[in-house]
Amino acid sequence: MASLYDVLGISIGASCVEIKAAYRKLARTYHPDVVAMNQKESSAHQFMIIQSAYSTLSDPEKRAQYDRDNRYRRSSAMASMAARNHTFSCAGGSGRKWETDQCW
Repeated sequence: MASLYDVLGISIGASCVEIKAAYRKLARTYHPDVVAMNQKESSAHQFMIIQSAYSTLSDPEKRAQYDRDNRYRRSSAMASMAARNHTFSCAGGSGRKWETDQCW
């Protein structure tokens, strides 16, 4: 699932001005009143996603909460990946650390 920052095409440290500019640019592209008749349904869905991202990221309290929640998910996923990779990185599964075992 794409992050709200990815939806708007901005960086995590984007300012309020950058968030608004990105939203306006995408709104002009995907708003159902602007697109061709045969694209209205898909455009409406995309516009709702863009609107939701803007609604969250433009409100300082909602953005802070989203960032806290997202940071926890990212760190949990990274810890899980590190744990899985650790089992493969141990030579023979002995659990010994090459760097420390060489210094007697």
